[in-house]
Amino acid sequence: MSFDLESLASMALFARVVQARSFTAAAAQSGIAKSAVSRRIAGLEQRLGVELLRRSTRKLALTDEGLRFYEHCKKILEAASAAEDAVSAASEVIRGRIRISAPVTFSRMYLVQALAAFLREHPEVEIDLVLDDRFVDVIEGGFDLILRIGRLKDASFVARRIATDRIVVVAAPSYLERAGIPQTPEDLVNHNCLRYTLVPASGEWRFRGEAIPVHGNLDVNDGATLVQAAIAGLGLTVVPMFMVASEVAAGRLVLVLEEHRRGEIGIHAVTAQGKGLPRRTRALLDFLSKWFEDRCWEALRDRASQPC
Repeated sequence: MSFDLESLASMALFARVVQARSFTAAAAQSGIAKSAVSRRIAGLEQRLGVELLRRSTRKLALTDEGLRFYEHCKKILEAASAAEDAVSAASEVIRGRIRISAPVTFSRMYLVQALAAFLREHPEVEIDLVLDDRFVDVIEGGFDLILRIGRLKDASFVARRIATDRIVVVAAPSYLERAGIPQTPEDLVNHNCLRYTLVPASGEWRFRGEAIPVHGNLDVNDGATLVQAAIAGLGLTVVPMFMVASEVAAGRLVLVLEEHRRGEIGIHAVTAQGKGLPRRTRALLDFLSKWFEDRCWEALRDRASQPC
């Protein structure tokens, strides 16, 4: 069976379908029609003489043959990327595609500006940015880089801290006028606490190691929505400072329980363990570390109103 650049392109497209778990998403990422993706995968299956994917209206699943083929595809594509890096290393130009997973709100508020600046410096680079607040697998998701906020426990990847922030408790002035200002964490039992559900033990807020059970009438899996609910005067919530620095500075939200402040959290860039990073990924890591060295939300924090 002959192997050519067309075969490599088909393997890359197949890997993208597997990683996206969707023909539609893979088509969007590749800039081609969904029907073209379907034809390419069908042609690949016909050429190999096996079924690689089982399709249904709701689910896309790998067959045993498809899983074996995917594992080989990943190795071949990684080798091709390494070969490209080896050749381009002699050049000053950084080029290639970087697939990134990053939190939704952090990306919208801060990351996109950093990526725009990076792409202006390196116009031969392409970025595939996937927004997701859940932790995803670096390898299975086909990501070169994952940005996540908070504590990381898995030792199967390499994490580099690119910035530090802290978790704060905030509420709108209207809520505090109505419900009163909590003076100690124990006072939270008498307050409406808006909870973020994508973290373990969302029903507990920690203060210097002490876990305080909290209750409220709104649980949300999106931090930006929590912030808006707090601004509307619904209750107290805990979020990273970067999400509310401008709202605190404008007086729409107030910091509370600052004398019982929670610890710092890291903003991490995660890569696969034991895998040499392409030059373009290393360049982006260095760029982001420098970009967020002087956290852009710090200036807003410094101008923030006095905490309660």
